[in-house]
Amino acid sequence: MTPKEQLESCYRFVSEKISFVPKIALVLGSGLGAFADKIQVTATLNYADIPNFPVSTVAGHAGRFVFGICDGVPVAVMQGRVHMYEGYTPQEAVLPIRILHLLGAKILFLTNAAGGIQPGMKAGEFMLLTDQISSFVPSPLRGENIETLGVRFPDMSEIYSKRLNQIIRRIALNEDIPLKEGVYLQTAGPAYESPAEIRMFRTLGADAVGMSTAIEAIAARHCGMEICGVSCISNLAAGISPTPLSHEEVKEAGDKAAPQFEKLVRTAIAQIAELTE
Repeated sequence: MTPKEQLESCYRFVSEKISFVPKIALVLGSGLGAFADKIQVTATLNYADIPNFPVSTVAGHAGRFVFGICDGVPVAVMQGRVHMYEGYTPQEAVLPIRILHLLGAKILFLTNAAGGIQPGMKAGEFMLLTDQISSFVPSPLRGENIETLGVRFPDMSEIYSKRLNQIIRRIALNEDIPLKEGVYLQTAGPAYESPAEIRMFRTLGADAVGMSTAIEAIAARHCGMEICGVSCISNLAAGISPTPLSHEEVKEAGDKAAPQFEKLVRTAIAQIAELTE
């Protein structure tokens, strides 16, 4: 089955099961999935119930779509994402993003748990994504271009929307939520990066590192979606952190940051939705 055939098959199944048109799509990273339980849920759909759909296998990722209303705004939430390190191709890893686009979402709000590289970062802080480095993972646009989604050579000069970022900055300031800004770098995973790699990433201009997000943003821009993203700094990266890294640490940091994260995202969704009216 080609990526185009897989997309068409999965979209057809989802659209027949779910009669819901979201304004905003939200992807919840490790430890941040509880936000989906705080909206007015109208429907859910487990990834495992969708034929030919990649299934999330990571602890802390529920692995389902949640459709509902967040303070009056129709949203589609990915409660857990799929990753290349689970054995999926880049095209499979971005399949959920493309389906959300086809369902009607114009804006994509990406979140993740990331390792902090920027000097002065602390676990539990947030970083607004201003740009990204995806050179260390294969592009999800490789292979035959799906013309119905976008052009063969899409522009990536503004992956993360300046106007959406300005809204998030203003909310963080008004709500007294500390917010760093920086460049996110995606690696293939699943092993955490070595100290030497972190030094290289810092030299290249990366402020945080993780194993997702960048290819999702590429696929979303290819579709013409407008994107914003926030990382929860779950730990300091290897060589910076005084202790070995663990997934339990990532989930724990996400749990502690959840109240501020919910406030930031909920308020941002309401204000961003006004731009689409």
